Amino acid sequence: MAFTIQGVDYYYTTVRDQPGEAYKLLHLLEGMGVNQLAFTATPVGPSSTQLALFPEDPGLLVHEAQLAGIVLDGPHQALLVQGDDELGALAGIHQKLYDANINVYASTGVTDGKGSFGYLIYVKGDDFERAAETLGV
Repeated sequence: MAFTIQGVDYYYTTVRDQPGEAYKLLHLLEGMGVNQLAFTATPVGPSSTQLALFPEDPGLLVHEAQLAGIVLDGPHQALLVQGDDELGALAGIHQKLYDANINVYASTGVTDGKGSFGYLIYVKGDDFERAAETLGV
């Protein structure tokens, strides 16, 4: 099973929970040349959504966000796993973290339907370095 694991920085920004808010931000970042490795949106209350940005170039995101007046919370760290989609592809990763007594407190994954997958692993900040070392990052 071929896959890569890398540590990635991510940033949150909170927007009103209404149509088009994610589009507006992503379109603005596209125009600034900020490429995303991943993106998530999570409701945080009855009228707000938290957008998580995983930029390829964190410095560029921070710089451009400041110029545009976008308030960012971060950087935070996660692990990005990308590889060949096979039955049980994530079990070995979780086994290593379990054996090291590292709790995965959130994760998000998707396959492309053509044999590849992407997976974000969130661990507590004080566990990140140990998790990265455990997974050979």
